[in-house]
Amino acid sequence: MEAKKFNIRVYGILKNPNGKYLLTDELRGGVHMTKFVGGGLEFNEGLKDALKREFIEEMNLEIEVKSLFYINDFLQISKFNANDQLMSVYYEVMTLDWDRVEACIDNLTTEQSFRWVDFKAFNVNDITFSIDKVVFGMLRSNT
Repeated sequence: MEAKKFNIRVYGILKNPNGKYLLTDELRGGVHMTKFVGGGLEFNEGLKDALKREFIEEMNLEIEVKSLFYINDFLQISKFNANDQLMSVYYEVMTLDWDRVEACIDNLTTEQSFRWVDFKAFNVNDITFSIDKVVFGMLRSNT
């Protein structure tokens, strides 16, 4: 089957002062996933604004979008819709509200939770999506 439309995703790479990275564990449509924080670009929205919106929606967290880190350059069909070709954009992000991040980590729900991960000790196979695995490998090689 061939893709019929683009699905543009944007994700934030948040690293804490201890060198750990923020991941989210989510349950959506009966599917468990471990991934970076972020989501889909909406019409009439820029990438950075979309990423800021996603962090507000998911964590009630204000972020500063820093540098562009990665855009996938290979064909990736969505696991959720075979008609969608994914384009995923990753930015390094920063926050000054570390207390808010810790509050989100402590507030576990069945639908979504957050955790800090040390990529030196974390298994890439624990990340759900192929593009996230590429980013994981890049981050691991940079640490």
